[in-house]
Amino acid sequence: MAYSMGDLKKGLKIELEGVPYRITEYQHVKPGKGAAFVRVKIKSFLDGKVLEKTFHAGDKCEDPNLQEKSMQFLYHDGDFFQFMDNETYEQIGLSEDQVGDAAKWMVESLVVSILFHNGKAISVDVPQVVELKVTETPPNFKGDTTSASKKSAILETGVVVQVPYHVLDGDMIRVNTETGEYLDKVK
Repeated sequence: MAYSMGDLKKGLKIELEGVPYRITEYQHVKPGKGAAFVRVKIKSFLDGKVLEKTFHAGDKCEDPNLQEKSMQFLYHDGDFFQFMDNETYEQIGLSEDQVGDAAKWMVESLVVSILFHNGKAISVDVPQVVELKVTETPPNFKGDTTSASKKSAILETGVVVQVPYHVLDGDMIRVNTETGEYLDKVK
């Protein structure tokens, strides 16, 4: 299916010259003179680059052949991140470039969403909230009970987040993967 200028909107997935993109910003422009056009910012699913593109009446872009699959993260072997399809038990390996920032939130057995373009894995999305173990954090001091105060904590994946003083080594916490913020302590 081909999209025309009138079909474009923020969040739509399109394909231009064989590359899949997501529209991140959309602006319909109607100049005083001449025909209306649409100016968009698009982000590539393959390399994350953001481009600005202008569409005029009559311009077309394709619907990309994208599929999303839930897969389980198994391990990182040094070169590739290994994932397994829970239905077929088929395994695939993705490079660090393909995994990107999702790597800092992934622990063994985490179920992630992998995006495929024309049958080839291109990117990984982790859940918005993950539970991770605190491996290192400074000790508490008597009187450090204000909830507004924060301290640094290193999590099992190596990422550093700010946590309240009551969080200790070995605690499991929930973290927002989009913002990197501490949400709460797992009971």
